[in-house]
Amino acid sequence: MKLAVVGGGSTYTPELIDGFARLRDTLPIEELVLVDPAADRLDLVGGLARRIFAKQDHAGRITTTTDIDAGVADADAVLLQLRVGGQAARDKDETWPLECGCVGQETTGAGGLAKALRTVPVVLDIAERVRRANPDAWIIDFTNPVGIVTRALLQAGHKAVGLCNVAIGFQRKFARLLDVNPSEVHLDHVGLNHLTWELGVRLGGPDGENVLPKLLAEHGDAIADDLRMDRKIIDRLGVVPSYYLRYFYAHDEVVRELGTKPSRAAEVAAMEKELLAMYGDPTLDTKPELLAKRGGAFYSEAAVDLAASLLGNGGSPVQVVNTYNNGTLPFLPDDAVIEVQARVGHDGATPLAVPALDPLYAGLIANVTAYEDLALEAALRGGRDRVFKALLAHPLIGQYEYAEGLTDRLIAHNREHLAWA
Repeated sequence: MKLAVVGGGSTYTPELIDGFARLRDTLPIEELVLVDPAADRLDLVGGLARRIFAKQDHAGRITTTTDIDAGVADADAVLLQLRVGGQAARDKDETWPLECGCVGQETTGAGGLAKALRTVPVVLDIAERVRRANPDAWIIDFTNPVGIVTRALLQAGHKAVGLCNVAIGFQRKFARLLDVNPSEVHLDHVGLNHLTWELGVRLGGPDGENVLPKLLAEHGDAIADDLRMDRKIIDRLGVVPSYYLRYFYAHDEVVRELGTKPSRAAEVAAMEKELLAMYGDPTLDTKPELLAKRGGAFYSEAAVDLAASLLGNGGSPVQVVNTYNNGTLPFLPDDAVIEVQARVGHDGATPLAVPALDPLYAGLIANVTAYEDLALEAALRGGRDRVFKALLAHPLIGQYEYAEGLTDRLIAHNREHLAWA
């Protein structure tokens, strides 16, 4: 079995490598190729990756390359975890929207649109290279904004499934609070990528007992603190929203907060510098503790599970993924990409049935899906007017004056990445 990781020079990668090493019985990798245009980072990450495999007696071979075509050749699955423009572009995404009084964030709002515009064309080019190399290869997309990027891949006919670590993070958190094995916890996880709610927490399987009321009653303060939301909001909803819902439920508060501190990108850039220095230490053969603060917790375990299922090598039969709606949420078009529990196998992902949603959730999902339609159109075809319409449609923006100002800023800060600008 051969896997390729495009964006393999990311400081995330040792988390992924550690999971591959620990879970080799689930996903028996014989060859792993790390692909990245940044040769200097790739050397550091690749060296640590080999030491981690050796430390854990993994027999698989790890190679590195800056050549995408060479890296994906004959791969059974390709994981995408790239960031077009790096942390410098992310820093801009998180700052210039604040000038218009809007949230600056890398996956939603104006910053999320900027990332989509930079990313979709690059991902589609990579996917075409994968298809030429092996039409049967699966593409696992961890590249944000996952929903929009996965939809672009699927609409272009690629064998793709989107993956996010929010659901597995909740699963592990709830398992700790309930003092049970994570495999016993199943989530009624519904929505779009980075716009989801846990409507139920079930023990034993998708049809098991719903213990969410017990969780909220006994651990509501801890859950609220972790989400940085008021406990009263969560009690009133009776569900657990993704922490990304804070951008919607407390928009103005978040804008004020973001204006008083360095961007997350600046924090991550400093962290990455320290991590890369650690990775260069030839005696380091485990992922450093600092990596846990970088983000992406449990990404490796989710990726292994998904890849194993898609490649017919086991894996959990039901997983939370991003895939076509196909009637699951009847108020959305079939080709919308949703994030829900799905049965996953070598033929792909099929969403499980979802009960009728409260309009409080369905309305926001429909609104953001409409924005994603326009965002993808802008990413594929370009043009100032398409960018403006996507921004105007986003519920975090929605005002003509804001959309005009944000359009100008988005184009000005991203010209080098936009072929049409």
